[in-house]
Amino acid sequence: MTDSSPNPPAGHIKVTVTYLEMTTRPVRRQRPHPQGLSLLRAENCTLSFYRYLYDTVGEEWLWWFRRAMPADQLRSILADAKTEIYVAYVAGVPAGYVELSRARPGECELQYLGLIPEFIGRGIGGWLLDWAIEAAWNGAGVEKIAVNTCDLDHPRALMTYQKAGFRPVGQEVRFDPDPRLAGLIPMTAGSHIPLPDQPLPAPEATPE
Repeated sequence: MTDSSPNPPAGHIKVTVTYLEMTTRPVRRQRPHPQGLSLLRAENCTLSFYRYLYDTVGEEWLWWFRRAMPADQLRSILADAKTEIYVAYVAGVPAGYVELSRARPGECELQYLGLIPEFIGRGIGGWLLDWAIEAAWNGAGVEKIAVNTCDLDHPRALMTYQKAGFRPVGQEVRFDPDPRLAGLIPMTAGSHIPLPDQPLPAPEATPE
């Protein structure tokens, strides 16, 4: 089947986002606990520590949205009691994190889950996802868990969520400004995503 969607505008990349839900609590899987791994909730998470986690985990996958978010807006999210951030450590070193949002009644959204690059491929990701699902369901009144992923993420992300029990419920195609060209992420990031042939248009001059 050929792709009939239009080409991205100059300086943009095509992104296909898949939305998934889980409406039945799965049987808990007993994966081996990764050696040396501990998990702590980041109470009153500081903006600087959060940015370190988000930027380091997400750089290769072109996570840009919260890089571009104003600091005060991000601080408000971090201070909200409905936001839960859990940090995985291996021998005291941050290895990744999970962010859950309980902003919608009856729903827990798995906002972010990822590993710092040096810890990928060590059996931590699957364990962390299983733990996150269990933690999400443990909230009061939770009837479903939501998550989304896109084709900029790890190539096995969508399959991994489906194997864990999530079911696709929607999909959208959008064109985002390439965050590398916008200066939000280093040009060397996202090696699996080709840079656009054309740069972002220059911003229009502000009238005096």
